[in-house]
Amino acid sequence: MGHFFAHLRLITKHRHRVISNGRKCGIFWHCLKHDLSKYSYKEFHTSAKYYNGHHSPVFEERIHNGYFSTVCQRHTRKNPHHWEYWTDYFMGRLVVKTMPWVYATEYVCDMLSASYVYNPKGFTPEATLDYFIHRQDHYYMTAATREYVTWCLTRYKDLGFAGLKKKDTKAKYAEITSRLPQIELFETLHPTGELPSDPKMAIMQPLQSKENP
Repeated sequence: MGHFFAHLRLITKHRHRVISNGRKCGIFWHCLKHDLSKYSYKEFHTSAKYYNGHHSPVFEERIHNGYFSTVCQRHTRKNPHHWEYWTDYFMGRLVVKTMPWVYATEYVCDMLSASYVYNPKGFTPEATLDYFIHRQDHYYMTAATREYVTWCLTRYKDLGFAGLKKKDTKAKYAEITSRLPQIELFETLHPTGELPSDPKMAIMQPLQSKENP
């Protein structure tokens, strides 16, 4: 029961902060529906079970379920502010589409909120940018989405929300998408780091790419 209320407080605090961030970025009304699926039984029940308060319960769910997360599958397929929503599969290839401006901007607001909510004492203007830079290699985004998100987080580091006014982000998004493709294909996976130990899996063979049979 303790995890139930702790998780409820955390996701509500996170959602309210995203809405506040969205207001400063000119997408207040859009962000009012942010993460509503987290309150559904299917997402909330499992997330509360794996709650720890320091990082997403999705990570803990993966550790105990062979790396497969039912919460992540459901959440990212219902919420277009996640880059996973904009991925598809065709003939053994990963097809990735550039995130539309409003969802890419909501994604930035989402990351800024999560960085603060999970570590309020350690939050700094550059914290979210550092987090993104160190993990982006295994994010399957188009170059356009990646450049826009990096630009936004860098602007926040340097100028705060004053650097993320709607007219500025829309202009930068238009400039980036005018010169970069909207759809990209990934033919091989790009795993990074070591997989965390999983007590329920006796054997896990490493993924192999075509270049490294």
